[in-house]
Amino acid sequence: MSQVHYELRDHVAVLRLDDGKANALSYASMDALEAALDRAEKEARAVVLTGRHGRFCAGFDLQEMMAGPDRARALVTRGADLLLRCYMLPLPFVTAGSGHALAGGALLLLTGDYRLTASGAYRIGLNEVQIGLPVPVLAMELARDRLNPSHLTASTLFATVVDPDKALVAGWVDEVADDASVLEKAVVHARRFAELNSNAYAQTKLTMREKTVRYIRETLPLDMERLVPSA
Repeated sequence: MSQVHYELRDHVAVLRLDDGKANALSYASMDALEAALDRAEKEARAVVLTGRHGRFCAGFDLQEMMAGPDRARALVTRGADLLLRCYMLPLPFVTAGSGHALAGGALLLLTGDYRLTASGAYRIGLNEVQIGLPVPVLAMELARDRLNPSHLTASTLFATVVDPDKALVAGWVDEVADDASVLEKAVVHARRFAELNSNAYAQTKLTMREKTVRYIRETLPLDMERLVPSA
């Protein structure tokens, strides 16, 4: 079964990430999400990405990350391609956090043009420094683009992980919704954005974000070697 369920609602493609577990970013889940995005770009005017109840995304597959430096670098590099594609998607892209969003999962939440999260006892943020990993350039620059500047240091250097209400203050999300209604509210926003001129929307997004994306891509190989040194 695909780890991403696809549904088209009135020109809005709803993608639901669900691996039956923590929704880690594995090769299988990332390939499935890329395929869903390919389909959405052909038949939709906006995209909503959500997860399974209680779990939006747990970040990169820990088993693969612990399998050696080469495999860890390869996985994160693959994940960077996916995250940057989401960030630069020419269609309106709404992320609907359905639960915990940590590390790479928090970055996936950030890539939305408009970002919601469900209320509840959920954790959102970059916990890399807390578990002994430096924050990569990819994460730092996406955080710099999207977070409230006064919360950037706490969210990266201090590895501060927050609940949905504090995530709203820090800038991880634009809206907190009831657990039961977060997806429907995301679809309403996506329908509204889908009414905008598609060419103007895509070009404006490119103008807004291309400098950040170019910098991330240029520094990625060196950053991966620094983050995960060869044995």
